[in-house]
Amino acid sequence: MISETFYHFGLVGWPLDHSLSPILHTNFMQAAGINGRYDLYPVSPEQNRQNELKSLFLRFRHKELHGLNITIPYKETVLGYLDNLNPVARDIGAVNTIYLHQNQLVGENTDASGFMADLKWFINNTQRLDKEEPKSVLILGAGGSARAIVYGLSRAGWQVTIAARRLDQAQSLARELSQSDLFPLYPIPLTPAALSNQIPDLIVNTTPVGMSPNIEASPWPAELALPSHTSLYDLVYNPPVTKLVRRAQEAGLNATTGLGMLVEQAALAFERWTGFHASIETKQMVKKLASDQIR
Repeated sequence: MISETFYHFGLVGWPLDHSLSPILHTNFMQAAGINGRYDLYPVSPEQNRQNELKSLFLRFRHKELHGLNITIPYKETVLGYLDNLNPVARDIGAVNTIYLHQNQLVGENTDASGFMADLKWFINNTQRLDKEEPKSVLILGAGGSARAIVYGLSRAGWQVTIAARRLDQAQSLARELSQSDLFPLYPIPLTPAALSNQIPDLIVNTTPVGMSPNIEASPWPAELALPSHTSLYDLVYNPPVTKLVRRAQEAGLNATTGLGMLVEQAALAFERWTGFHASIETKQMVKKLASDQIR
């Protein structure tokens, strides 16, 4: 598709120094034949973030912006600035994509669909996730990213356990996202004692622990071995091999970072903003370019 419109997109969050979003969306624009730019809007939580967020959304309403992505720590904070939420974002209680529809700011969540799409690829390329349904998953963290992952997995029939340093946060997430008594979510503390009892098919880290520049950090307790028959998915993608992924691979486990999810959720957001549907080949090309950037 070719458009004469000059699009202006961006990302809101903190920190954004190592964000790959400009690379992803610039290449999606090139693939779509679209003129535009993608800027970073770092908003420090320690400053008066309310004024900065209000200013950005006012520009959005004036159509100076055509699409925004939202990342840590604002996926839940921005809900109060929006006019409407699509059903998935409403159920999850967090947004990562914002667009203007009929002069209303609408929040959407492409994290859940993006994760499930990349998880499908991961499963198809691993021999460790070939058990019959239902599968079990242990989620590390209970923040905005966890909400989307729990939502996607629980509605796909996975048995979900949520481990968080603050047990009350895991309990709250379980209460809010549990579909029914037939599909309960199990909250536990993120402690060695509690984790030692877990033997999941899959572990998903949704925390930012291990993200650059703190690359020697890991959300999994150092004194506790990883379960022997599990696979691991770390949403952190920078560095290209996190300490958690490296440890899993050294233990003979299949493990991956969240770079694939990043590309998938970005492609869905870009499609919402422009109508351009990225092909598998385009997404693979964009993923390689992003991977080269962080090596």
